[in-house]
Formats: sequence, structure tokens, C-alpha cells
Amino acid sequence: MKLTYKFTLALLLVSLIAIGLAAVFIWGRSTYEFNRYLEGQRENDFMIAVTTYFQANNSWNGVDAYLRQQGLLPPLLEADPPPQPFVLVDLNREVLVASAPYLVGDKVRKGDIEKGIPIEVKGQTVGTVISTGQPLIRKPIDQKFADQIQQSLWLAGLGGVVVALILGSVVARSLTRPIREITDATRALAQGKLKNEVTVHTNDELGELAQSFNQMSADLARANQSRRQMTADIAHDLRNPLTVIGGYLESLLDGKLSPTKERYETMQVEVRHLQHLVDDLRTLSLTDAGELSLYRQPVSLQDLLENALLAYRLQAEQQGITIISEIEPGLPEVLLDRERMEQVLGNLISNALRYTAVDGEIRLMARQAEGRLVLVVRDNGAGIPANVLPYVFDRFYRGDPSRTGSESGLGLAISRSIVEMHGGTIRVDSQPGQGCQFTIDIPMKT
Repeated sequence: MKLTYKFTLALLLVSLIAIGLAAVFIWGRSTYEFNRYLEGQRENDFMIAVTTYFQANNSWNGVDAYLRQQGLLPPLLEADPPPQPFVLVDLNREVLVASAPYLVGDKVRKGDIEKGIPIEVKGQTVGTVISTGQPLIRKPIDQKFADQIQQSLWLAGLGGVVVALILGSVVARSLTRPIREITDATRALAQGKLKNEVTVHTNDELGELAQSFNQMSADLARANQSRRQMTADIAHDLRNPLTVIGGYLESLLDGKLSPTKERYETMQVEVRHLQHLVDDLRTLSLTDAGELSLYRQPVSLQDLLENALLAYRLQAEQQGITIISEIEPGLPEVLLDRERMEQVLGNLISNALRYTAVDGEIRLMARQAEGRLVLVVRDNGAGIPANVLPYVFDRFYRGDPSRTGSESGLGLAISRSIVEMHGGTIRVDSQPGQGCQFTIDIPMKT
């Protein structure tokens, strides 16, 4: 059975139960109150009739004929008269107007007299009206009114069922429509249509589900595009050095080129490029598989930053760039994988050197903030455009495609993986023309 039908039937069933319970309660309550009203009215009529009769006759003789004349007692000719709700008793406690369980002439107990309603004429009690507890026999007009109430309840219940069925269908369709759309989109996704969005109709849980699906679809499409781009980039990065090496080897074997130290050094540079690319790919594959292990040990931040500066100071001097460190005094040793963190800082410094102009400056800073280690690499170079910032940590992403060289496009992706393995985060802030700042935030574990 479709979900729409299930929702409709469920809402209809709930509505039927609610309408049924309401109808029973209303019918019971209205019948009870209507009977009480009729009993009160009949009692009042009976009291007025007997009081009026005694005032006019100063006696109870013939009171039963008078009550029949007033319609308060059934006619004498009636073979099986219905029981009446009231009896009349005189001062001697004898029944004058009887009804079951009383008979005319019966003596009524004093306790029953005390429960009755005294009849007073000119300030004196002349008799008592006692309720027999018998059910009230409704007059035709009263029964017609009760029947009309019952009929109205039936019509109202039937109308409620119809409205519930219509509203249930509308609500069920409105609830299942987004689910059907997501189901269709999921089937399309399974068939390879990765970029497939659904319309967000509401802001409730179904709307959140639709938004999550759209986000998943966009992420899958982007991941698929990244995979294709990564395959193309790997092929490109492998082809260039292999082409250079193959070209030199072929020329050397054919005797077109003579073997020289410079040519061997060129091929060695390309081999190192290949080795670096393979090492980066292996690091990322280990990270993805959760098999990249960290060797944590107490590390002095002073030594960590000084070693990073020492490794790139010569290159910075050759490019006319100043590179300095600022370390907050009193920082304790931190449990880090020294080699991996040096790799992260090296990636960030090499990127800064690549995009910082002559007479530029690179700062390495370390401080403690709320029990966390904060490492900052800041430069005053060209900066990163706003449209590039969201992708700088993506694999093989290059802000400037024309700048390839020895840059594999994996350095920042590896850096993020290593920082996250330390339980930290890395982010970048930049304004074009004002340089950029990479901030590493790692929990302090002393």
C-alpha cells in the first residue's frame, strides 16, 4: 500500500475515533441535561397543578381527575398506563395519586416524606409530592426535539468524516510529495545523474531532508568532478617529467645528445619530482584509509619553528624575502609528530615563498589560547582571490593553473589531513593584494 493511502487511512481512522467519541459524549450529555430539564419542568407543572387545585377546593377530593384533565396523568381508559415520576401524599401520609411502587391508600414512610417536596397553601403544609424514580415518559414534541438532536449529530459526524477524508488526502499528498520527489531523484542518482536537485517546499523536517539531499547531490557531483580532475592532473603531472626523461634517454641512446652532467642533473630533478608526487599520493591514500600513524613526542615549539625557518631561509634570502618567527614566551612542550608538523609548516612556507614578492615578509607565530596551540603562517604577498579560498585545501587544486612546476597541488590537502589527525583545524584568511594567513589550531597535550 502506498504511503499516501496509509496516511489518509490513518488520519481518517483518527478522525472517526475522535468524531465518535465526541458524538457519544455530546449525545449522552445532551440527553442527560434534556431529561433533567424535562423532569424539572414536569415537576414544576405537577406542583403548580396540585397547589392550584387545593387552593380552589380546599380538599384533595377529585385531584386525580383534575390532573388527568391537565394531561399530567394518563387517561383512565388506558389499559397499561406508564409509570409516573411523581405521587401525591396527604397529611396522613396516605397516597392520593399513585404510581409504582406506590398504590392509592398506601402509607408512606416518614423518611420518604422527608425526602419529598411539601405543598404549602397560605403558609400551611397540605401535602407532599414524592419522586418515584421512574423514567420520564417524553411527550411527542419532546421526543421529536430529541430525535432532531440525534439526527443533527449523525449529520455532523458524517460531515466530519467527509471533511476528514478530504483533509487527510490533501495532507497525505502534501507530506508524501517531497518524499516521492526525493525517491525519484535518488533513482536518478543511482543511474549516474549526480547533479540532481529537488525542490524544497517547506521549512520542516521534510524540507531539511530535501536540503540534505541537495547538498549530498552537489557534494557527489563535486567529488566526481574532483576525481576526474584529479585523474587528469595526476596524468599531467606524471606525463611531464616522464616526457622529459624519456626524451633525454631516447636522444642519448640514439647518439643525438652527448651525455653531460647538466643533462643527468635535469633528469634527476624530474625523477625527484616524480618521487615527491608518489610520496604525496601515498600519504593521502594512507590518510584516507586511516592507516597513517603519528609518532607523538614532546616537541619544543622554539625548535620546531627554528628548524622550519632554517630549511627555507636560504631560499627566502635568494628571493629577497624576510622570514621571521614570533613565539610566545613560556610555551610548554607539546605532544606532536615532529616530522609531520615540519612537513605542514614546510608546505605553508613554500606556498608563501611562491606568492610573495621581493622585499616581502613571512611571519611564523606560535601562541597559546584557552588550552590550545595556535600556529600562524602569515605573508604579505599577492593574497588569494575570494572565489579560490573555498578550494585551496582541495587535492590538485591550483589557484593559478599556469603555475605548475614542481607544485603537485597536494601540499595543502596533506597539511589539512595531518592537522586533523592531531585533533586540530586549519583555516586560511586572505584579501587580494594584502597577503594571506594560515592558522593551525591544535589541542595542547603536555
